[in-house]
Amino acid sequence: MPLDQIDVDQEEKKTGREMSFFDHLEELRWHILRSLTAISVFGITLFIYQDWMFKVLIFGPSRQDFITYTLLCSFSKSMGLGNTMCFAAHEVNLQTIGFAEPFVTSMWVSFVVGLIMAAPYVLWEIWRFVSPGLLPKEQKAATGAVFVCSFLFLLGVVFGYFLMAPFAINFLIGYTIPGVTNIPTLNSYINYMVMFTLPLGVVFELPVVVYFLARIGLITAADMRAFRRQAIVVILVVAGIITPPDVVSQMLVTIPLYTLYEVSIMIAKRVAPKDDDDDSSAEVTPS
Repeated sequence: MPLDQIDVDQEEKKTGREMSFFDHLEELRWHILRSLTAISVFGITLFIYQDWMFKVLIFGPSRQDFITYTLLCSFSKSMGLGNTMCFAAHEVNLQTIGFAEPFVTSMWVSFVVGLIMAAPYVLWEIWRFVSPGLLPKEQKAATGAVFVCSFLFLLGVVFGYFLMAPFAINFLIGYTIPGVTNIPTLNSYINYMVMFTLPLGVVFELPVVVYFLARIGLITAADMRAFRRQAIVVILVVAGIITPPDVVSQMLVTIPLYTLYEVSIMIAKRVAPKDDDDDSSAEVTPS
């Protein structure tokens, strides 16, 4: 590109002129490249230290000394319940059946865990790309959005890792069919670990989604209260899909998801209180 054209583009940015479609594409490209760089840095680091990653992070929920089992057992004894809540983790013996499966799995796991670790930075890059197109009032309303989104996403991942994954893995590995030896593959184990964590990180963003939908008037607290029964059914279906068919795992997902729904109702009411007040007055006003 000629130097004079570069000077013109820089001058347009300084003077606040509207950027062209290709300028926006260029900006998006750099945001994507920086996000991928952050993910790659975490992924390469984890791949170098993959022994620690697999022993501590990936295979942790399948070991008897995992912190969730330890804390539950200590809580049970402190409450005078003895070993009622002490779970015996089943031994997990994994196998690989593909020639390159160990290497490919190591690369895949490093990328996924790197994505989780880099999530706050990726969300910040997304915000940097979106925020210039918002009005000052909208930017002020969305203050702290990156922190809240990052916190909720990581909270969902941590919840799935420490609460859902241990019980789900213990149930699945302990479920046997007469005459069949259960020796899962490494790839299937990793897929289930991803399923127990990443989807919950996304689902925990529900309050943020409701906040923005309420801001633009697409949803109100009254609407969410009216569809509470249907929401419970949807939550139960989602919990049944992303968890093994045992009551404990499904309740571990259903309870926090329903709590998020109720929190979202309060957020929608706080964002647009006038809508709810109008609905309430309309209901009591005689026709």
